[in-house]
Amino acid sequence: MPSKVVVGTQWGDEGKGKIIDILASRSDVVVRSQGGNNAGHTVENETGVYKLRLIPSGILYPAVDCYIGCGTVIDPQSLLVEIDELTARGVTCERLRIDTRAHVVMPWHILLDSLAEDARGDGDIGTTRRGIGPCYMDKAERTGLRIYDLITPGELEEKARRIGRLKNELITKVYNQPALDLDAIIADYKAVGERLRPYGADVSVLTHEAYKAGREILFEGAQGTLLDLDVGTYPFVTSSNPISGGVCTGTGIGPTMIDQVVGVSKAYTTRVGKGPFPTELFDQVGDAIREKGREYGTNTGRPRRVGWFDAVILRHAVRVNGLTCLAVNKLDTLCGFDTLKICTAYRRPDGSVIKEFPPAFEELEQCTAVLEELPGFGDGDISGARSFAELPQGCKDYIARLEEVCGCPVRMVGVGPARSQNLER
Repeated sequence: MPSKVVVGTQWGDEGKGKIIDILASRSDVVVRSQGGNNAGHTVENETGVYKLRLIPSGILYPAVDCYIGCGTVIDPQSLLVEIDELTARGVTCERLRIDTRAHVVMPWHILLDSLAEDARGDGDIGTTRRGIGPCYMDKAERTGLRIYDLITPGELEEKARRIGRLKNELITKVYNQPALDLDAIIADYKAVGERLRPYGADVSVLTHEAYKAGREILFEGAQGTLLDLDVGTYPFVTSSNPISGGVCTGTGIGPTMIDQVVGVSKAYTTRVGKGPFPTELFDQVGDAIREKGREYGTNTGRPRRVGWFDAVILRHAVRVNGLTCLAVNKLDTLCGFDTLKICTAYRRPDGSVIKEFPPAFEELEQCTAVLEELPGFGDGDISGARSFAELPQGCKDYIARLEEVCGCPVRMVGVGPARSQNLER
């Protein structure tokens, strides 16, 4: 198939980086279509560990073209740091292209993101405070700056000064904070634009041409289905569309250019930030899974909340993404437990049971998990397995049950962080 989409099926942090890296090595083009540097992919290969924030994972392969689409929001200074870090490690970014329609995260976005979170107090959303939401707000309000404005001489100053004055009014009069130095910002961003100019392109055209030429295209997802602005656990979501449909608007392609949709999940569930989480564990089992799975944020280092595998969430992800298969990571983390549990449905306060994911978080937070108990895998180490056939029968039974309750075939199983620890079926 010439094109594949990889999406997260839970709340992000499902280990997409490894799956994307494997598929990127077999691709000609890798495209990032949404989000910003609030999402991180950790890729581990023979040359080391790479923590990528915005640049597509295909950048680690010199023959792969890497595109950042129009649906992303770009902190240009963070992007240049990422480029410089990769270059210092011998990774060339010459094949990177950025859609000139992508919006720019400005210093006022970052400041306002933090100020708004502080003002919410205990009702904060739990953002990464990197300006992503405020930048998407300006995009929707049609007052944002785009990469075109950044890299085109004469376009930046007037627009940035006009928008910046309005933002300073908000910063000083609503939040009672000092105004930003617009002259300094404009000077800095002009210099940044000069460095980014060679990367500007029309990613929609480049992607379409690659598809027509029969080149293998991988659309890499950031975050996860339940962080989607429309079908996620609103308002505890990101500000873009991490589902497969977001690839179309975020790259500028039609849905007929998507041939496969690969959903990535963990063998259990994790979440960062606030919001309802029906299978969350607050006991020693949860602590053990967190430590064994190294469940701490790639970018933030925040400890992730941990819970049993939630098939209600996965069925939701299968439906809204049109998943053709699943990749299940971190099966090895569940070794050593006598029993394992899977959530197959939710129970409402009135005792009624639902099998589909509720659309409102207010309803979700009243639900409790209906759990099915399964035997554990034993105390053995499965990280050395190099084929699915080598796994203990308990592991095979667990994966088979996941397929049944999710309604989607599992084609990859992860038993460790290395590429060699990904078992393909």
